[in-house]
Amino acid sequence: MLQIYKDLDLDIPAGVEVTINSRVFTVKGPRGSLTKQLKHMNMDIRLVKGPKGDKVKFIVWHGGRKHVACLRTAKAVLQNAINGVTKGFVYKMRAVYAHFPINMIVGPNGTSVEIRNFLGEKRVRTVQLLDGCTIKEDPSQKDQVLVIGNDIELVSQSAALLHGQCLVKNKDIRKFLDGIYCTGKEFEVKDEE
Repeated sequence: MLQIYKDLDLDIPAGVEVTINSRVFTVKGPRGSLTKQLKHMNMDIRLVKGPKGDKVKFIVWHGGRKHVACLRTAKAVLQNAINGVTKGFVYKMRAVYAHFPINMIVGPNGTSVEIRNFLGEKRVRTVQLLDGCTIKEDPSQKDQVLVIGNDIELVSQSAALLHGQCLVKNKDIRKFLDGIYCTGKEFEVKDEE
C-alpha cells in the first residue's frame, strides 16, 4: 500500500557541520570531513535549522514498502558519517592458528601489512589498506591488529581485505580454521589529557 508521506529526523550534534547539495552530504567534525553521495535514492533531504539544534529530515512521497525502507538506510549512512568525524571506527582483527604462527608485520605509516607464515607457506601476502585507514598492533592482545579510520565503509572493507588474504584453499575449512578474523567493532576512544 502506498504511503503518501513518510519522514525521519536525525539530530545533528554540537560541533558537527552538515551541508547538503543535491543529495550529497558533507559532514565536518573534529576528526575531519566525509562526503557521502545518496543520489541513487529518490527522496527529499532537507536541513532544518531550529532553536534546539539542527536536524536533517528525510522525506519520501508516495512510497511503497521498499521505497520507504530507503529512509532508514539514508539515515544510517549519515549517522555513520557523524560518528566517524566525531569518534572514529576501530575493527579488531586477530590471527588464529593451530600450528604455524601467523606473523603480521605493519608497514611504514600503518598503511599496509605483510602476512607471513600462513599455514607454513613461504609466500608473503601484502595488504594495502584503503585511503583514510591505518593499522597498528594492539598492545593489549597478542596476534591482534587494529584497523582505524573515519569512514566505516573503508574501515570494514580494509578489514575484509585482511581477512580475504588468509582463506584456506583446497582443504577442509571445517578442520583448517587458520586465518585472520574480526573479533570486535567499536568506536575509537581518545584519551583527553
